[in-house]
Parts: sequence; C-alpha cells; structure tokens
Amino acid sequence: MKSLKYFILFSVIMLLSSCVTKFIPEIDEKRELVVVEGMITDQPGINTIKLYKSLPLGRKIAAVPLRGCVVTITDDLGNSSKLYESVYGTYVTKAAEFCGVVGRKYTLKILTNNISTNNYSYESLPMEMKPVPPIDNIFYEKEVIEEASQGVQLKEGCQVYLSTSDPENNCKLFRWDYVETWEFRLPYDVPNRICWVTNNSSKITIKNTSALTENRISRYPLSFISNETDRLKIKYSMLVNQYSLNGDEYVYWEKMQNMTESVGSLYDITPASVSSNVFCIEDPNEKVLGYFSVSAKTSKRLFIEEAFSGVIDLYPGCPSDTIPGSRTVIPNLGRLVWVIIDGTLDMPPYRVLTNDKNCADCSIRGSNVKPLFWDSNK
Repeated sequence: MKSLKYFILFSVIMLLSSCVTKFIPEIDEKRELVVVEGMITDQPGINTIKLYKSLPLGRKIAAVPLRGCVVTITDDLGNSSKLYESVYGTYVTKAAEFCGVVGRKYTLKILTNNISTNNYSYESLPMEMKPVPPIDNIFYEKEVIEEASQGVQLKEGCQVYLSTSDPENNCKLFRWDYVETWEFRLPYDVPNRICWVTNNSSKITIKNTSALTENRISRYPLSFISNETDRLKIKYSMLVNQYSLNGDEYVYWEKMQNMTESVGSLYDITPASVSSNVFCIEDPNEKVLGYFSVSAKTSKRLFIEEAFSGVIDLYPGCPSDTIPGSRTVIPNLGRLVWVIIDGTLDMPPYRVLTNDKNCADCSIRGSNVKPLFWDSNK
C-alpha cells in the first residue's frame, strides 16, 4: 500500500512538470523601437550618440544598429554640428569642432534614412547644460568581510567614498559613473605575466540634495570592492566622473535605477515605461527609448595600493602536468598546452604544463600595455 502511494505521488509530479510551458506575455507595443543612447559634456574630446532598434521580448541576440542616419546637434544660439558614423549605429562629434558650454541648451536631431523606420525623423527636447562643482575628495576605507578564526584567514574588502559640495547651489542633482583599472600578475614567470584590466561601472548612481539644508555630500558610498576578485591584489585605480542633471533627466535615471535594482517581474518598471526626451516628428505617438543627456562633467582619480588580507587566488588549478627532461617533445605546444614553469636548467630538468591559456598569457584576460596614468598616483 505504501509503495502504491509513492507511485501515485510520483505520477502526479511528472504530470504537473510536463504541463509547464514558457509564458511570454502579450504587450501592446511595437516589436521594434528606436533607441537613443548618448551624452554631450563640456569636456574636450568626442561625444557619442548610439542609435539602434530594440528587440522583441525574449530575444537574446544583439540589438540592431541604425545605420546611415543623419545626426546633428544644435544649440540655442543657432550653432549646428554634424556627427559622423564611426561604426555602424555609433555617431560621434569631431573633437576640434564641438564642445558643450554650460548654460546653453542643446537639441539632438536624427534623420534615420532607414526603410524599417519609415524614414522617420526624431528630435529631442532642448536640454540645458547645468553647471557641476568639482569633486572634493575620493577616499577608501578597509572593511572586514570575515574575522580571522581557527583555520580561517582574515578577509578584507574596500569601501570607496565620495565627497562633494556646491555652496552656490547651482547643482543639486548629481550622477556618477566610474572607470576602474587594476593590475594583475600571473603566478608564473611567463613572457606575458603583467597585465591591466579596465571596466566601466554598470550601476546607476544618483543623488538629490534639494532637501538638504546644506548642499554638501559627505562620505557617499560609491562602490564596494570585495575580496572575490583580484582588484585589490596589486594596484587599483578608479576614475570617477561627476555629472550635473536637470529635473527631467534625474527622473529618467531614477526610474532606470529602480528598474535595474528590482528583482524582476511582470509588474516592475519596464524600459518602455521610462519616458524619453526624444520624440518622432512624423508620429508623436511612436514610443522612443533611451535619453539624450546634456551634462557638465568633472573627474577625479583614486589609487589603491595597499595589502588586503584574504583576496581570492584566481590561479590555484593552473598546473596540469609535469614533463621530465629538457628535450622531451611536447605535442600541441602553444595550441592546446603551454609551459608555465621552465625547469630545464635544474637537475633533473622538467617543465610544468597547463591546458588553460589564461595561466600562461595574461593578455587573454587583459592588456599588457601599461596605462599612461599608471605611475602618476595622482
């Protein structure tokens, strides 16, 4: 009788699992929408606008760039700058011809020249470039992740803080992003042993100081660096960028922040529900995604070159075989296996091999060209 109960229970479970189907909700919007992604600042250099088409729900392939568009930026004084297409869907200004000016209003204009978009033209609202104060300070503090105990090593991480202020109250809406670079070294004396990795931040970080009695931000927790990477192993650098925002753009980034930090469900904010400042001239009811950002910008760099306890070792399993002798022919050397320890001058001679190229060549993961700023420490 007991066996019969187990059999019935097993049959019910199998029946229920066989009835599960993938659910894709029906949404009342076009399957492809124009997406605008880009920003201009008051700093020298090129400014980039990316144009592409969104993908239907559930698609995992790369977005389709909008090629061959005519893209211009005009200001409220009648000046106009045409962007050129550097790669498909990416349009850039010429550094010698365009630089944003605080106080002016800028409008982005796009003519798609694309059959799939009905040759529609798009235009942003005029966006004023608000001033932004300099970053007062960027600093870090060690944080204990796990205390040392019997058989357990102390584990430490690093909290990066930012402080800024604007006594003149010209800027009360802030956004930050950063570019991080760190040096890493392979634990073996191979030709490409020292490299650098550079990453852009992906987290949306904003702050509104309107409700504060003093327009000052102190000890703002910008980023936490854990011990689960080798960022803190040798030397680390973070270039922090601070941007001014107007009210509408702050609302945009706030909604995007809520969306990216949510757990994800049918009832969370979706990209299509976040209002853009770009609209279609021929069809004002057409939905446009993304935002044309106009911001003043200041930057400051932080270096961290201090010993942190308990940082993870990413190369514990590299050695895979030991070959005795100095004249042994190693099949597939340089293609499927690599020498990471050359002991051919020892007695007896030997070589240690690996089948993971990451263990023998740091350029697989990073760049072996030292960044120009690396030894400045400023």
